[in-house]
Amino acid sequence: MAESMSLWALVSNSSWMVLLVLLILVAASVTSWGMIIQRGLLIRSARNEMLSFEDRFWSGMDLIVLYREVQQNEHPNSGLEHIFKAGFSEFTRLRNQGTEDPDAVMEGAQRAMRVAISKEQERLEMNLPFLATVGSTCPYLGLFGTVVGIMNSFRGLAVVQQPTLSSVAPGIAEALLTTAVGLVAAIPAVVAYNRYAAKVEALLANYETFADEFSSILHRKVYSKN
Repeated sequence: MAESMSLWALVSNSSWMVLLVLLILVAASVTSWGMIIQRGLLIRSARNEMLSFEDRFWSGMDLIVLYREVQQNEHPNSGLEHIFKAGFSEFTRLRNQGTEDPDAVMEGAQRAMRVAISKEQERLEMNLPFLATVGSTCPYLGLFGTVVGIMNSFRGLAVVQQPTLSSVAPGIAEALLTTAVGLVAAIPAVVAYNRYAAKVEALLANYETFADEFSSILHRKVYSKN
């Protein structure tokens, strides 16, 4: 009885449909854990790079010097560097072209920063929808495997003259296994999605604030020349 109720015995004796459900759930869990780790490292790096760049930006360093420094040593996970570079590059390009309308210069710089923010949002939110999908669908997929397993158990009872608990227990345990695996796959994905979505939202809010503050600085520069 103990041997027949072991985890390996339950899996090996499962029907092909239940095995398929278990395989999908395990694959989803492994994939989601890979994405959880990768997203966690990226978001943490993005936050650290943001704080580092803010210190340099507000240290009083000349913007041209900072721009050249960013060009020479740009950090791939620094969203603020990308936004600063996009805005200042467009600002400088329009000024060098002799654009005399300050509003046109500011509009161009702000548009470039908005595009950079959109790219950062896309990069930070990558794979988060997959975690949300795993968190919302795996419990139902596990429940589907449970229903199939219970149906198989009841079909097996139809050919037994004297049903006993020992004859029913393995089938029921096999059925409930898919629900357990579904929850194991879904819970970390849901927790990670909620946590990372909140962190990404906070990062994007900081990016928006920086873009507004940087726009104010550029606004003073462009209008001081007119």
